[in-house]
Amino acid sequence: MARKSPGASPGDDGGTPKSASPKRASKAAATKAAAPKATKAKAARGKAAAPEDAAPASGGGRALVIVESPKKAKSINKFLGSKYIVKASMGHVRDLPKRKLGLDVADGYAPSYEVVPAKKETVTDLKREAARAGVVYLATDPDREGEAIAWHLQQALELPDDRVRRVTFHEITERAVRDAFTHVGPINVDMVNAQQARRFLDRFVGYQLSPLLWSKVARNLSAGRVQSVAVRLIADREKEIRAFVSEEYWKITATVSPAGATAEADRFEAGLVEYEGAKFAANNEADAHKVRDVLASERFLVSRVDEADKQDRADPPFKTSTLQQQAAIRLRYSGKKTMKIAQELYEGIDVDGSGPVGLITYMRTDSLSVSQEAMEAVRGLIHDDFGDKYLPAKPIRYAAGKNAQEAHEAIRPTDLKLAPDKIKGKLSHDQFRLYQLIYWRFVASQMAPAVFTVTDVAIAAGPGLFKTQGKVLKFDGHKRVWPPGGKLEDALLPPLKAGQELDLHELAPTQHFTQPPPRYSEATLIKALEKENIGRPSTYAPIIQTIQDRMYVEQKERRFFATDLGMVVTDLLVKHFPKILDLKFTAHMEDELDDIATAKEDMVKVLDEFYYPFQDALKTAQTQMERVSIPTDEVCHVCGAPMVLKFGRTGQFLGCSKYPECKATRPLGGQPRAEAVESGHACPKCHKPLLIRENKRGEKFLSCSGYPECKESFNIDENGNPVPSRQETEYKCEKCGKPMALRQGRRGPFLGCTGYPKCRNVQDVDAEGKPVQVVDLGINCEKCGKPMKVRQGRRGPFLGCTGYPKCRGTAPIPEDKMEQVAAMAPAPAAAAGPDLKTIEVDETCDDCGGAMTVRRGRRGYFLGCKGYPKCKGTKEPSEATLEKITSVMGA
Repeated sequence: MARKSPGASPGDDGGTPKSASPKRASKAAATKAAAPKATKAKAARGKAAAPEDAAPASGGGRALVIVESPKKAKSINKFLGSKYIVKASMGHVRDLPKRKLGLDVADGYAPSYEVVPAKKETVTDLKREAARAGVVYLATDPDREGEAIAWHLQQALELPDDRVRRVTFHEITERAVRDAFTHVGPINVDMVNAQQARRFLDRFVGYQLSPLLWSKVARNLSAGRVQSVAVRLIADREKEIRAFVSEEYWKITATVSPAGATAEADRFEAGLVEYEGAKFAANNEADAHKVRDVLASERFLVSRVDEADKQDRADPPFKTSTLQQQAAIRLRYSGKKTMKIAQELYEGIDVDGSGPVGLITYMRTDSLSVSQEAMEAVRGLIHDDFGDKYLPAKPIRYAAGKNAQEAHEAIRPTDLKLAPDKIKGKLSHDQFRLYQLIYWRFVASQMAPAVFTVTDVAIAAGPGLFKTQGKVLKFDGHKRVWPPGGKLEDALLPPLKAGQELDLHELAPTQHFTQPPPRYSEATLIKALEKENIGRPSTYAPIIQTIQDRMYVEQKERRFFATDLGMVVTDLLVKHFPKILDLKFTAHMEDELDDIATAKEDMVKVLDEFYYPFQDALKTAQTQMERVSIPTDEVCHVCGAPMVLKFGRTGQFLGCSKYPECKATRPLGGQPRAEAVESGHACPKCHKPLLIRENKRGEKFLSCSGYPECKESFNIDENGNPVPSRQETEYKCEKCGKPMALRQGRRGPFLGCTGYPKCRNVQDVDAEGKPVQVVDLGINCEKCGKPMKVRQGRRGPFLGCTGYPKCRGTAPIPEDKMEQVAAMAPAPAAAAGPDLKTIEVDETCDDCGGAMTVRRGRRGYFLGCKGYPKCKGTKEPSEATLEKITSVMGA
């Protein structure tokens, strides 16, 4: 059966339906042009062919394999042999234009894709390699985004269908990679359309709703189809907490033991649950004490003892959401950190000197399936290492959610022989901890249930009934390798039987108050997003990071608090865009995207369902949405008018309510910045008066009163005289050719381009103000592929991407290159001064037990593990160490 073309209606073979309007027909045609074309090769999906035989006879040359990252390229390159050349695309190579919507809605949402400016060199290089290759394998990640990247690569490289092969694998091991290359196929058009639809939906909200927020709330805000719903979850919880009225209640707890027993271990506690035949409830101290006084004189007798064995079954292996949840709970990793480390484990680690190999399967998955080969391996490990009683009679199969992609696997180790402790020395501290979590969760998922003996005891005391429960581990089962996060046992009870009399040692009424619902932690927020079907596994970490970056929420003590800005924006969006912010509608759209991916739904129809109601709401909001102005009790220090709470790029501040007549502002809870006053000095460039101003840190400087026409500024010496803050030199900027100026920064002198802010190139200088030689070690950035150069930081030299500030990729200097770097590039002037490494530290790392060294951060000195970056343990220095630091550094 032929697969439906991307523009076809459900049940259609790709032609325009007879009942379709001209507008619909044009949309269908345009969508066909926008999406990849279905080819005859699609019917041959899954047909086995040896990698060596895949290249067309007319092609010639080696086959080209394209993956996303250089690390992944390095990992699979060793498996394929000399007939293949593996290159990295560095992620997406095409996108919608940055400065405009880039979608022609009238023409069926036809997109205007363009090569990402930073990837033009990469695309040129890949085109050159593709021209030499007989066939091009697109080996991007096995999900919708990976499928879309593969299609964009085909389009950007202008490759015909007969020269393209789509290859996917879920683990980067020799067996998996070689097997994947014998089961190649075409690009999955439906998965690409699903990813395009998601991109288009997000584009509508981001590019059309964000400007509305700029005009009504503050500049540089953003709205997102999914991110705004995530903020709503947190904001709604914040409202519940603020509206919550705590109520007082009392408990009565009896401490008892078998009559005549004297051992402390025989004592246990039971709580009052019934009084005079009804559920016990006391709302004040007087009522609680009244009941206590009645019960204190009664005999306490065991009325019932129920004992039963209960099984505790193992949790399934990890999927993306549960991995992020457990890493947050057990390791205190953010979702972003968890996925970054998981990516490293997936792409490959060199554990035996033969080159990198993937340690885990693909980490963006919602499937709980496990391959037959992996199932047999883990059952063999359980049998050999733990014995028959830990091995279930049959393999355990877990059911995933309705939207899970069962072609994927759960997250598991690729080779059980690579036990965490065996390769610990090859992993960083963070990599080891996450790998250990994934490894043992997978093993535990196929182990026998744990068995607890649970004892329920009821105790009669006159008109009162007390109850307690004891839980004792009888067989550890899967908990042998996967212990619980909390304590294992509830309580240990002495031997008890019905009718037995008990001695009362204490009968204590205790005051309690009802608690509001808890704020979301990262783990519980991810769980809520998954439960509500908001977003997809790969989006959880970026969503959580974005809503913090936008200052809609903030984390305190590992809990999310909605900020005033987040509350204001959420209220506005819920009022004017109730459908977009509705959890059920957002979940419905996720289901629609899933249906596009499985060819059950038409992309244009889904986009129409969202777009046209959204446009209607947008037009209404543009005229009816009020500009946000939150009144405060503060008074303007300039004109005396009330001040209002405003929002800027750096957070909240107070602004005069009479703006723009009065432009006075001041920090929230702080003092207004000092007014500029004349200094008595004239600008040497335009001869206008120089003014004494104050920067954000409270430091004074001189600037020309002719600003912004004249941008001259000066530091002030101890006598109040101007000191040039920059001095032009004969050195030219290597990026734009303009003169470099010697400037003074917080870390000392440096050369900065006079073309700032358009050109932000900087260069370190030595003690004489001369440029420090930039060392090129021939290492490229793993993020964007551009060359890495040796840079100098507070902690010494490091590798920084030459694509800065667009790319902020960094890496440590390889140990074998340290001597070369030291010889070619002496430390810059900024690094001069006492050496922190000379301070002897007696304290050890709490994480790995290794030696610590003194380091300087933005907030002062701290101790960092010498094992960095494998171990990133830090702690505050003791008083004795602080004295040593003071004696060496002088402060």
